This record gives sequence, C-alpha cells and structure tokens, in this order.
Amino acid sequence: MTLYLGIDGGGTGCRAAVAEASGRILGEGHAGPANIASDLDAARANILAATTEALTMALGSAQVARTLPTLSAGLGLAGANAAGVPDRLRATLPFARLRVETDAIAAVKGALRDRDGIVAALGTGSVFARQTGGVIRQIGGWGLVLGDEGSGAWLGRAALRMALRAAEGFIAQTPFLRQLHEDFGGTEGVIAFSLSANPADFAALAPRILGADDPAAQTLLAKAAEEVTASIAVLQSGHPLPVTFIGGLGPAYASRLAGRWPIAPALGSALDGALLLAREAA
Repeated sequence: MTLYLGIDGGGTGCRAAVAEASGRILGEGHAGPANIASDLDAARANILAATTEALTMALGSAQVARTLPTLSAGLGLAGANAAGVPDRLRATLPFARLRVETDAIAAVKGALRDRDGIVAALGTGSVFARQTGGVIRQIGGWGLVLGDEGSGAWLGRAALRMALRAAEGFIAQTPFLRQLHEDFGGTEGVIAFSLSANPADFAALAPRILGADDPAAQTLLAKAAEEVTASIAVLQSGHPLPVTFIGGLGPAYASRLAGRWPIAPALGSALDGALLLAREAA
C-alpha cells in the first residue's frame, strides 16, 4: 500500500498527515517549528517527530521504522527558498520519494487547487503568491531579517521598536506603548528579549496588537495593511484576481482590506497542498 506524507512546516509549528491513495487521511501529527533556513537541525527533528506521530496514529508504533523509508513525501517548509538548504535537508531524510517546496507553494496548492488566484499567507511570517494556468509566482517569504511585512513577527518587532522610540521621546507616548515597555522590564528588558527572540517570540505579541484600540497600535496595523496591499498589488495584473487570505492573521487582513479585490475562501489547507506535492513526488 502506497502511503503519502504531507508536511506543513512554518516558524511556529509543524503539521504532518499520512494519507492512502484514495486521499483518506489515516493519521496526523504535530511538532515544533520547521523553518529550515533558521534552524535546520531543529526543523528536521520536528519533521520526523510529527511524521512519527502521524504514522503511529495511522499504523501503530511497531510499523513506524519499517514504513518511513517507503513514504512518498511532500514538504512545504518555511526557509525552503534559501540556497542550498533544501538539498542539505533532503540528504538527511529517510523517505523513498521527496519533494521540498516553500510553505507558500504548499499553501497555494491547498488553497487554490487548479483555480487562478492570489494567496496572501500571513502568520508568523508572510508570503504572497499568484497562480495562473497552474503556474505559481511567489514573492516575499524572505524571513524577518529581510522582510515578512505584515506578519505576526513583523508586527511584534515593530511594536517593541515603537515602545523604545516612545520611551526616548522620538514619537508620542501612548498607554499601549508605555505598558508594553513596562511589561518587558523597560528598555534594558526589551533589548535583552530582542537578542534571543526568534520570529515566533515576536509573533506572540500580534494578538495584543490586534486587540488594542490605542492609536499607536492602530498606526502600526495601518502600516502593516499598506505593506500587505502593496504585495498583493504587485501580483495583480489585468483584471483583478480573487485573493485568498490564509494563516493565523489572514482573517484580520481580509476584514481590513475587504472591498479592494474579490476575496475567495480557501479550498483547502497548506497540509492538503503538501499531500498534493507528495503525489507529484511519487
């Protein structure tokens, strides 16, 4: 029996699904972050942990070791656009057949199937893609150091930067910024946090920002919406394509940007897209 493994791995967590040829999912698993550019070893460990959990659910623990090397796997992973990193990952994984793509490609395949459209994937990071006639064009997805505009990590980092600037008198102080500054133990605490924080740590501040009526938070959200709008605009050409917003922050941006373009619901998840990649790898 041929089994297919789909992996959806991002900066916050990793999901796995094992399916049979009919498409029926037999087991699912979850593990920690799987951004292969920022921490390849941890990502590999989490990919295998989620896979093991999914296989255990599907077949029982006694069958895991025997089944791993027979799987046809499709992996949609954050960081897969970093040169050389996917090849290093492939060399360490036990699967019989393997296709590694960015998490954006998996998200597009899952959300649109064969439909033309644009996907705005907004979670810990951000990435955007357009599919027309089955051809996918991706933009963004560069990571927090170089991009990830509008993402949870981008919002959290920007909020802390605003809190520091308000504390030093560069911008107007507000209750939200003052409280944020205090909660981190002042300027020294914010700096200490920043030295070890990963994108998921910054992104943990996003719900707090989204729920604030404070003018500083609203200014930050407006700027984030501008960045998301600019990315979608780059991908729009000719008559407007519908936009599908996905990810943890997708609904918030869909609401904020309603009316600019047609908005279409996702047909499936990035994990569904990863299972399609697994079939293409077979």
